[in-house]
Amino acid sequence: MGGDVSYDYVVDQQPIGRELFHQFCKVKRPQYFRYITFLDDIARYEIASDENRGDLVYDLAKRYLGLCTTEGQATEDSGGGGGDGDDGKCDDDSGIGADTKTKLSNHDDHHEQQQSQGCQGKDKDKTVKNNGSSAGANQNATGKVINSATAIRNPDDDDFVLDVLNDDIVAQVRSKLLGSSKELFEASVQAVRTFLEGEPFREFEASMYFHRYLQWKWLEAQAITYKTFRMYRVLGKGGFGEVCACQVRATGKMYACKKLEKKRIKKRKGESMVLIEKQILQKINSRFVVNLAYAYETKDALCLVLTIMNGGDLKFHIYNMGGDPGFEPNRAKFYAAEVVCGLQHLHQMGIVYRDCKPENILLDDTGHVRISDLGLAVEIPEGELVRGRVGTVGYMAPEVIDNEKYSYSPDWFSFGCLLYEMIEGQAPFRARKEKVKREEVDRRVKEDAEKYSHKFSDEAKSLCQQLLTKAVKSRLGCRNGRYGAREVKLHPFFNSINWKRLEAGLIEPPFVPDPHAVYAKDVLDIEQFSTVKGVNLDATDENFYSKFNTGSVSIPWQNEMLETECFRELNVFGQEESPTPDLLVNAPPVVEKPGCFPFRRKKKQSAREKPVPFNEKLLSSSQTGVTISQTQSES
Repeated sequence: MGGDVSYDYVVDQQPIGRELFHQFCKVKRPQYFRYITFLDDIARYEIASDENRGDLVYDLAKRYLGLCTTEGQATEDSGGGGGDGDDGKCDDDSGIGADTKTKLSNHDDHHEQQQSQGCQGKDKDKTVKNNGSSAGANQNATGKVINSATAIRNPDDDDFVLDVLNDDIVAQVRSKLLGSSKELFEASVQAVRTFLEGEPFREFEASMYFHRYLQWKWLEAQAITYKTFRMYRVLGKGGFGEVCACQVRATGKMYACKKLEKKRIKKRKGESMVLIEKQILQKINSRFVVNLAYAYETKDALCLVLTIMNGGDLKFHIYNMGGDPGFEPNRAKFYAAEVVCGLQHLHQMGIVYRDCKPENILLDDTGHVRISDLGLAVEIPEGELVRGRVGTVGYMAPEVIDNEKYSYSPDWFSFGCLLYEMIEGQAPFRARKEKVKREEVDRRVKEDAEKYSHKFSDEAKSLCQQLLTKAVKSRLGCRNGRYGAREVKLHPFFNSINWKRLEAGLIEPPFVPDPHAVYAKDVLDIEQFSTVKGVNLDATDENFYSKFNTGSVSIPWQNEMLETECFRELNVFGQEESPTPDLLVNAPPVVEKPGCFPFRRKKKQSAREKPVPFNEKLLSSSQTGVTISQTQSES
């Protein structure tokens, strides 16, 4: 309960914290809510399709910054200003420009306001007296005129965020408005975030909404056991045990439960490997990597509860869907782009994957893919290298085979093998079901050039060749350390990919799995694990188990509460948004009414029914300058 309570953590990283902060601003501090809608609208603008972004940019600039444009009213030799017609006129009276020092600082005071100059061409001769400055206009080379008149906000300008932006930021947006770039509002967004981190967030900390956030964090920290889940059929087999479908009893959400048998781990001395995989999974939050939601233990096993992926793996889809092996170009490109995003997230976290192959890339119900099985992944401290001859034969890079030191280069070589296999329908250095010794495959990887058929476009061939380059220094993606994905994304093969929309999950997958089909081996074909004999668990193993058994993972758990609408059902306040009894810190305990049977044994109160133990430091008035009693009366 005594964790990070900064704006960056509570609002930016915690889904429930963000939701409650938005509720607080909307209900209790509506003067701040315009900044929330501004950030939300800019986020939508940044992931809009290229053809729609041009229209959105003017709406946003006008609504939030008061910048208006007129089209077709300027000629190359005009010194500025609009034409005499009404075409392209701005339909409100909000022409705000360079001099923003006259912006209103008090958002609630609508009494001291003056009428502002309109953006219509027919009113161009009117002027506005505002700190001695008069209206002007900036003409862009394309013929659009961006009005830079100065005005004081009128009662209809409730969405303006100008009071937290300096003149340079507004001028920068105005000068680049016609470019409609995704980064146009970056400085504006940062300024608004900086403002929200100050007084608005301090007021939120002193409100009942922050206390409710602490309650959710307490609930998140409750112990997780096998009773939390219902277990269903076996989905597959892992290195230390079975993988089963499971469902959270409280919410109904489905997951995959990867069971790691304790005796099997001990027999293979796999404690370190298991713990590293769990710790890495716990740090990751990406739509392109299988995420960890819970980690708990039973008497016989350690359990990782992960994103369920019902669509099968890419190996199955490449070879077992009928017809020629492999994918058509656009499908291969889509999967490759999503894997690049997954690798990018891992690398930025300082993690090298080391096992990129078709079996480890899984499809979900909607047809999107995620990287799975991080058992061979390892963290690399900034600026350092690692050594380890690990991976899958035929996908390991030459530097791994030679046991040289490396950072993230093996992942780009393995990704090249994956892309080649998706297009060609077989791996680059080993034919399907070819019986060949490991040493021969390793020799081919280090010495032989891969062969390209007619299935490869020029761009696909170029990308594979650059990824499968033997020398690390010449390989694509290996020149910028953790940020090598930027190089790969810029390759012409991906020119048609809108990366912002892809990263937001807005691009339609080329293939959607049939919900009634099973894209895997028959369950009866999955080999049963034999009983482990001669291994005994003792007290020395408990330290390892305690490091593993950490319960819920924060962000996936909170997303589950929101997605399943448990948050909406439980996050209830009193009449007129007043605190409920559970939010009154000094409220007297509820006296239980005596029943008809005083001799009846009282039922033991469960942990979830007991009062939430607030951390006094988080509730101290010294942090916010507002007493709890004041907060309750305001709330």
